[in-house]
Amino acid sequence: MKARRFKQVDVFGAAAYLGNPLAVVLDGSELSEQEMQHFANWTNLSETTFLLAPSKAGAAAGADYRVRIFTPGAELPFAGHPTLGSCHAWLEAGGSPQADKVIVQECAAGLIRIRRDGARLGFTAPALKRSTPASGLLAQVAGALGLQTYQIRSSQLLDNGPVWLGLLLDRRQTVLQLNPDHLALKKLGQKVGVVAIEAAASSGMLIARSNREARASSMNANIPINTATLPLVEVRAFAAPVGVNEDPVTGSLNASLAQWLVADGHAPDNYVAAQGSCLGRTGRVYIDSCDGQVWVSGDSVTCVEGTVNL
Repeated sequence: MKARRFKQVDVFGAAAYLGNPLAVVLDGSELSEQEMQHFANWTNLSETTFLLAPSKAGAAAGADYRVRIFTPGAELPFAGHPTLGSCHAWLEAGGSPQADKVIVQECAAGLIRIRRDGARLGFTAPALKRSTPASGLLAQVAGALGLQTYQIRSSQLLDNGPVWLGLLLDRRQTVLQLNPDHLALKKLGQKVGVVAIEAAASSGMLIARSNREARASSMNANIPINTATLPLVEVRAFAAPVGVNEDPVTGSLNASLAQWLVADGHAPDNYVAAQGSCLGRTGRVYIDSCDGQVWVSGDSVTCVEGTVNL
């Protein structure tokens, strides 16, 4: 074992401890897949990443670094909050991209472009494959979530590396009140992302929600809430098949949801999504669609740094 630089980064939160934590090992060289997986299981976070030099092919295509991404139970080809958190950690540790405003990350899903807008980072959503789910699967998932048929407005299987069953529900409160049977979802082997979209809110509704969010974030009550950027979309992610009952904030899911919802006219080209509300988090995901390309952005904050013996 040797001492390796390490950071724990909070992603998709405007301040520390409000988003989704990520463990980042800044030097993953000479570690086996089994050693990486063992450490990811030990951290018990939704994802742990290991940074490496790009492959020859990746470097030739412009990659600045390579990342391997692990949940407690499996390696992922791509994931959103590990992409932004790893890039944040790489830049903070002195990484120098080849281009001024774009960083290119290599991962198992290919090359991912990441742009900088001040301190905020955003990635291009990978190509999405989507299809209509089988009625039997949809019925079983609905049962595990406690949903009635009328509460599901639309559904799609979404594949951008990770595969999610996306469910567009009727109301924000329906999303927030779900109490899933995680064991049933694990047995089905299907990760599920649920989303609701609110119609334009009146100023009174915005103030009321601002007050609710302030109460939910009482430990950070000094952080102001801007009612002008309150989220239009509410998201929850259930991933029991990979060892995470509910993920606080999920970039890959938000990317695929945006590609689906914008393309089918359910959501506007640009919006803010909230996730983590039921876990005491105030995660914020910023969606920007332009010329057919979806960008997924969020803030990152380093909470822990030092070395880890691996």
